[in-house]
Amino acid sequence: MNFGDLLMAKGQYQEKPDLPFTLGMEVAGTIREVGEGVEGFEPGMRVLVGGGSGGLADFGTFPATKAIRIPDSMSFTDAAAFQVAYGTSHVGLDYRARLQPGENLLVLGAAGGVGMTAIEIGKLMGAKVIACARGKEKLEVCKSAGADVLIDSETDDLREAVKAAGGADVIYDPVGGDQFRAAMRATNPEARILVVGFASGDIPQIPANHLLVKNLNIMGYYWGGYNRFKPEVLTNSMATLIRWYDEGKLKPHVGATLPLEQAGDAYELMRSRKSTGKVVVTTGRG
Repeated sequence: MNFGDLLMAKGQYQEKPDLPFTLGMEVAGTIREVGEGVEGFEPGMRVLVGGGSGGLADFGTFPATKAIRIPDSMSFTDAAAFQVAYGTSHVGLDYRARLQPGENLLVLGAAGGVGMTAIEIGKLMGAKVIACARGKEKLEVCKSAGADVLIDSETDDLREAVKAAGGADVIYDPVGGDQFRAAMRATNPEARILVVGFASGDIPQIPANHLLVKNLNIMGYYWGGYNRFKPEVLTNSMATLIRWYDEGKLKPHVGATLPLEQAGDAYELMRSRKSTGKVVVTTGRG
């Protein structure tokens, strides 16, 4: 499951499938049949699919162009939790923000699905990772993912804590709101801020004079948008990520696994922000 599924259910996501549709942006399983003319896939192959919708079902029909074969080392649970979260973080940090070794990366919402992957990928790219999350339990999860500095969004002064850690060169922000505003004031000159989403529900207004004084770059970033105008960015990124997984460099954090009959509970875990990492719904079919 993804936070985007919550927005899609309310008609607030960037993509709006025609009604009626089945929720579930990404899925993993075994191919049962292939359509006429499909090459490179056959029944029995294990794949992950970023179909955009249709994942919350025992069976689904998806374009072959959205399917990616997964290695034997990857479980279906990991595969279902893999593409959107890791893809979002890798393309954002590598292709968009050009994160460099030795830079300070601030991850907001760090205990969430994309936040955890941003910590992992940031460390793999050689950054010092500052993780901001709510509460001691979530911060411990961030620490286990490799975060160097931990900030409690409930009790710590975000701006001062980031400045004390050396300031931020890159900010990865799926939260928005007050955290965005505080983080922006703790940036180093020429910092890059990735606007990934607005989980807080608050879309911040950006004071242009602050950008001028510090030579800041604020980057709008929608991972799925590359499917339309530069799909090779996503293809190249996913090849790198699957290779890293197969080499043991990535370990998806699945905070909860629920059967399809409890899909509503999976949504509630995300809506209430009680989950860490990814929430995966299983059908038992594979």
